[in-house]
Amino acid sequence: MTRLSLILAALLAATPVAAQDAARGARLYAENCAVCHGAGLRGDGPMAEVLLVPPPDLTRIAYRYEGNFPRAGIAWRIDGRDPILSHGGDMPLFGFVFSDMSEVLRTEGGQTVLTSSEVVDLVAFLESRQE
Repeated sequence: MTRLSLILAALLAATPVAAQDAARGARLYAENCAVCHGAGLRGDGPMAEVLLVPPPDLTRIAYRYEGNFPRAGIAWRIDGRDPILSHGGDMPLFGFVFSDMSEVLRTEGGQTVLTSSEVVDLVAFLESRQE
C-alpha cells in the first residue's frame, strides 16, 4: 500500500459510528409504525385488521433468529432494500421518508451498513424491546 492509501484507511477506520438513540427510535416508532404494529409492538395496531398479511410481533425478532437480532436485515427491511412482498414493495412510507443514507449502523458481526439516522434509531429501539 502507498502512504496515501494507509492514511485514507486510517481516516476511514477512525470515522465515528452514528450514535443509536433508542428514545428517538421510540418516538419515530410511535409516529410511523404503531398504526400497523401496535403501541406494544405485537402486530395489533389499528390498521392491522385491514392488512392482507398481519404485521409481525416485533418483540420476537431475536427469538425468530435464534437469539440474534439481525440489525442489517431489519435496517434493510425498514429502508426498503429488502422489500416486503405482501406490501408490493417497500414498507409503506419508509423507503421515501427515511431515504437519506448518511449514517452507519454496525451489524452484530461488526460490519458497517449505510442507512439513515432514523433507521439507525428505529433499529436501536426495536433491539431494546426484544423479549
